Amino acid sequence: MTPVRSLARVMLSGIFVVSGYRNLRSPERLAKKAEPVTDRVAPAMQKLNPRLPTDTVQLIRLNSAVQLGAGLMLATGRLTRPAALVLAGTIVPTTVAGHPFWNDEDPVTRDTNKVHFLKNLGLLGGLLLAAADTEGKPGLRWRTGHRIGHSRRSMQRAVRTARREARIAVRSASTARRLPG
Repeated sequence: MTPVRSLARVMLSGIFVVSGYRNLRSPERLAKKAEPVTDRVAPAMQKLNPRLPTDTVQLIRLNSAVQLGAGLMLATGRLTRPAALVLAGTIVPTTVAGHPFWNDEDPVTRDTNKVHFLKNLGLLGGLLLAAADTEGKPGLRWRTGHRIGHSRRSMQRAVRTARREARIAVRSASTARRLPG
């Protein structure tokens, strides 16, 4: 891993580690802002799996724990692509619940929330880039295509070899029939 990638991942994950830890310790301070979003999401979560938590504070804790864990994984270079995808999934509800500038009446509050909303969109873009980064190694699509091409060429060689051996066997059999005895 190059130093630039390492530094960029640490810088990108920093906000998730710090806010994940802080929100895990005191989720109650975010509950009022998150309630409109969790109230809409809770019925769908219950349909998906009745054992999933639907309480706002529990959902904030769960989101915070996931952000802390995935942020640490991204920062340390462990499973960076899945960690970036998980963080991208957690930032969407956080942004919608935390910075709904479209609901603000006060222009100053609206502008502040709009800036934070756009900042989180920028973080989402960085996470998507980190999730797509193969560190210069071939991606899954290329490797799959390469394997398919390799298999196709191997099969073509095997077919040619089998045909050649069949022709040799036919010639040997016809030669053997011509021999006396």
